Amino acid sequence: MPDNINLEHFWMPFTANRQFKSRPRMLVGAQGMHYITDDGRRILDGTAGLWCVNAGHGHPKIVQAIQQQAAALDYGPLFQMGHPRAFEAASALVSIAPEGLNRVFFCNDGSEAVDSALKIALAYHRARGDGLRTRLIGRERAYHGVGFGGIAVGGIAGNRKHFGPTLAGVDHLRHPLDIARNAFSRGLPEHGAEIADELEQRLLALHDPSTVAAVIVEPLQGSTGVILPPKGYLQKLRAICDRHGILLIFDEVITGFGRLGTAFAADYFGVVPDMIVCAKGLTNAAVPMGAVIVRQDIHDAFMAAAPENTIEFFHGYTYSGHPLAAAAAVAAIGVYREEGLFDRAAAMAPYFEDAAHSLKGLPWVKDVRNLGLVCGIELESVPGKPTARAVDVFLKCFWDKNVLIRTTGDIIALSPPLIIDKPQIDELFGAIGDVLKHQQATPSPEAVEQLP
Repeated sequence: MPDNINLEHFWMPFTANRQFKSRPRMLVGAQGMHYITDDGRRILDGTAGLWCVNAGHGHPKIVQAIQQQAAALDYGPLFQMGHPRAFEAASALVSIAPEGLNRVFFCNDGSEAVDSALKIALAYHRARGDGLRTRLIGRERAYHGVGFGGIAVGGIAGNRKHFGPTLAGVDHLRHPLDIARNAFSRGLPEHGAEIADELEQRLLALHDPSTVAAVIVEPLQGSTGVILPPKGYLQKLRAICDRHGILLIFDEVITGFGRLGTAFAADYFGVVPDMIVCAKGLTNAAVPMGAVIVRQDIHDAFMAAAPENTIEFFHGYTYSGHPLAAAAAVAAIGVYREEGLFDRAAAMAPYFEDAAHSLKGLPWVKDVRNLGLVCGIELESVPGKPTARAVDVFLKCFWDKNVLIRTTGDIIALSPPLIIDKPQIDELFGAIGDVLKHQQATPSPEAVEQLP
């Protein structure tokens, strides 16, 4: 690391700051499938950054679009003003969205997109004269960003417990992970669709359906460690919401833009929600951007309820539809289409699945879960030291194998760029397998130091 870099002042997000600063892992460049470290090593990116660099790093068309936009219009406000790129980006996004979802509200990331979607849901019911619908339902172990709305409907304890009460009137559906019945499933689990029935049988029976505004779920729960919906599960949720006039929101921040081999998970599952929350791959992560894609009649309810010449929805951000982000989104969506990256991901998924399940039987491997180009490898925890085993694998992969993976708890989560090829898949899973074969019962001291 260069001697002139001062590590003291930056408070790093979601990081064991003290441990990191004792031995920094610094990235200084990236191209295609690889990061470049400050000591000159090429690191295979097994996580697409943070589930987001779907077209690979440094794609020239996206880079050029950002550069040209910065030279032409660096910033333009979208409060009572406009600039062409924002409208172009919205049209590009609608062109790949499920049919019927054709209105776009831009923000800056997934957390803001979730909070925006929740506000749209609440305000929509009020606009149509159904103001009793104020309750929101999320799911256990869900990740919906770090805004107060997102952590309220989210279900990861560590993201909630430090901040006291969040939104009132929120409840949670059970998550569908069932290792006892579904361990080492290839693709969607066979068992557990009946858990969706609890929405109607337990939560709606408790709260009364007429008080519920929206249900928000990740079609595939990613950040908590890759929890897949059992066959028929999402279809059940859609049917229950339809019966009771409840909006269904899909948080596709992770699954959007080809992760499952289709533009959105809604396409993969054949279930169209009322809103899709997206971010990450929207710009290939080159510039922060999030969006809520909304059914037209939801949008139109706001237009009809507001008097002429008045603001219809009192919500937005200084950087909503930022020109550079909008240019990156237009370019990224163009790259996905021109290079056939969604189809490429679908074609590569069976090989990725076989490689993932080749880890079955290795030391400490408790379960392997996969869908599309997503994989979760759940490890046996070290007694009294949760997360230590997975962190140890993460550190050894980075320092010894030149491979970047992601961990959550004692689960390894993989989501490589959609451009990954078969030799790189072999390298990725080969590195993990080799580390697991040689891992001791007690992880390294460096891993233990990162325990929460």
